[in-house]
Amino acid sequence: MTQAHQQHGHHHEHSDGGQAEILDLDAEVLAEHMASITAWLPLKTDPRQIVDLGCGTGAGTFALLDRFPEAHVTAVDTSAGHLQHLREKACARGVQERVHTVQADLDATEWPDLGTPDLVWASASMHHMTDPDRVLRNVHELLAPGGLFAVIELSGFPRFLPEDAPENRPGLEERCHTATDSLQAEHLPHRGADWGPMLTTAGFSVEGDRTITVNIEGDRGDAIGRYAHGGLQRIRGAAAAELDPEDLAALDELLDTDSPHSILRRNDLALRTERTVWAARRA
Repeated sequence: MTQAHQQHGHHHEHSDGGQAEILDLDAEVLAEHMASITAWLPLKTDPRQIVDLGCGTGAGTFALLDRFPEAHVTAVDTSAGHLQHLREKACARGVQERVHTVQADLDATEWPDLGTPDLVWASASMHHMTDPDRVLRNVHELLAPGGLFAVIELSGFPRFLPEDAPENRPGLEERCHTATDSLQAEHLPHRGADWGPMLTTAGFSVEGDRTITVNIEGDRGDAIGRYAHGGLQRIRGAAAAELDPEDLAALDELLDTDSPHSILRRNDLALRTERTVWAARRA
């Protein structure tokens, strides 16, 4: 999975264990922020039927099940591997009766029957759609009258290192992201888009949006270090050809888990990112 697909590549088939681990780490580290988003949603009544589009390994699915104890969630994804992982987690949590998984390509013209949900949730999946306007129209038709559509998007893959790190190549992390920017723009032209006008064009009434700034210090367990290592390891594949040899060597040293300079051994990591959520109602 190149960096073009690494920020929750729910929509395309990249069901290797490494990506699933990154999705699970993201869910673990950002659990409080996800809970704050579900609590913010301008719902008139608690939803009973929810569809999670591009569910990945279930970060949104389980946040929604926690927030709405009477709800059932239909979790939709292209990846059979992610859906299997989600089902295993549902069984481990004892909520398997409240989760139904559907393998589907959301870029397909015809969608499977997903019921008539009160709430549709799409977290970090809309920017993967080839024709997002058609997907938005499909969601509008899918929702029950008065139902809510929550679109959650991220500004980019999180940053973890201080700006002056590593000591021998300060600013390395930002240069790695810069090296993949053109690839991102080519493969994911809708990343970073303002979904408000597109939602309005599709017939929704946008009832609110908010941007959540995340800055979580890395001393809260080892999850942030593992997330940083997994993320930078995957960025390397896309950035290697663009980086100069000194930067590539410094990156490889950070990724070498046996090195004293491994990113897993650093005590100055923090997860820094932004998430924006739009809440749109079907009139």
